[in-house]
Amino acid sequence: MSKKLSFKGILDEGLEDKIRLRTKNGKTGYKIIRFDVIMNTPGAADYETTVKIYSKPQGSGSTSIDFSESDLLAVAYLEDGNNYIYPMSKMVIFDNEVFNQDIFVNTASLTGTIKVNYYIELETIALSETQSTQLTLKSLRQIASR
Repeated sequence: MSKKLSFKGILDEGLEDKIRLRTKNGKTGYKIIRFDVIMNTPGAADYETTVKIYSKPQGSGSTSIDFSESDLLAVAYLEDGNNYIYPMSKMVIFDNEVFNQDIFVNTASLTGTIKVNYYIELETIALSETQSTQLTLKSLRQIASR
């Protein structure tokens, strides 16, 4: 039986959070089932921002989105403003990929320095020895390719 875990935090523009998921035996897998973002001061200023989840550290965020990145697990785009003519828009896309290592959340803004809240729900999945080894090796290959 799988269970759900949730993580939340707030990020300054350009920074990255590490979410520790790694286990000693690697036999617990995780899959993103929910990813939400909201600004810490909605409607206070005009802003556009991207928030991304990666399977390896990026150092800082980037506003460009490239779905061919092998370590990109999820991306959210958020736009809002202090005038009420245009409503807030949000788009969230995430992969159904299973992982068993730490993940990294970062943000980058197109309109100055802002803070963004994130909320992530993960489903836990029991992995066989073979699945665990495959996911761990995939993670190591991604790190080595940096």
